Amino acid sequence: MTTRSLTVDIPEPLFEQLVALAQATSRSENGVALEALDRYVNSATWQIHDIEQAIAEADAGLFATDEEVRAVFAKYGA
Repeated sequence: MTTRSLTVDIPEPLFEQLVALAQATSRSENGVALEALDRYVNSATWQIHDIEQAIAEADAGLFATDEEVRAVFAKYGA
């Protein structure tokens, strides 16, 4: 896999946490930072995708009927 470099200024308290976590887990600071960034980007990408899909469905008028909503509320006791 091709890699690219990125320079990021990190607030001192966050940097200290990163260093401490890397030491506690016997990992490099780069590895810890890369894992954190990967998790955040994947989570945010998934959320944005779902939001965009929901907006498209709403724009297309694909809403639950009142009966469907009542059925879900009845199922979960709401």
